[in-house]
Amino acid sequence: MCGRYATTQTSASLNQAFEADLVNSFVELEADYNMAPTKLAPLVIGRRPDELAADAPPKRELMTARWGLIPSWAKDASIGNRMINARTETAAEKPAFRKAFARRRGLVPADGYYEWYTGPAREGEPKPKKQPFYITPKDASVLAMAGLYEFWKDRESDEWVTSFTILTTTAEDQLGQLHDRMPLFLEPTAYDAWLDPTPRPTEQLLELLIPAAPGRLDAFAVSTAVNNVRNNGPELIVPLPPE
Repeated sequence: MCGRYATTQTSASLNQAFEADLVNSFVELEADYNMAPTKLAPLVIGRRPDELAADAPPKRELMTARWGLIPSWAKDASIGNRMINARTETAAEKPAFRKAFARRRGLVPADGYYEWYTGPAREGEPKPKKQPFYITPKDASVLAMAGLYEFWKDRESDEWVTSFTILTTTAEDQLGQLHDRMPLFLEPTAYDAWLDPTPRPTEQLLELLIPAAPGRLDAFAVSTAVNNVRNNGPELIVPLPPE
């Protein structure tokens, strides 16, 4: 799964990495080394304006959205707290994600994400503590996590909220030692097809969701300070000395 991640890119660097324009509602965010559910985070979406040729790639836009998808039929926003991840294997069928999977697919930029590992329990010894690990590309590139987004209207304030979820898949062997699930990352060649809101057969969309080749990511232990969402700084992703 993915319960925390780091996103430190500027709007300019994300604009360059994803060739995406800023939407009017975009709010410049400061670097966030401890991105947690309900926070606003960068999101790349695809639009197809009327003047765009049918065979042209979708127009990419960079916006901010709340992490934790709120289905359009939800009575209140709190349900989004449980919708931070969606399993790739079932997202196209689940009522909470079905409509978004069909028409509202996005990319969630990240520098890396965190996972917590608990070592094996040993008889007669204290229960092992969870150790956070930071997982990031070895080449320091920006990750594009596959996401789904949705629009929800708050009945009390009459305001619209854009929210998103991150798709997960089975972790590769090396990372599977930390957790059996991991975010699903898209390659640049799949961006246009994934972002295009034009309806496509589910089978075609699932073919785009291929786990990244093993060995691309690096994982190392980091400070337990990341456990507290109030802690936020570059020290959170500094590797601990190997034991």
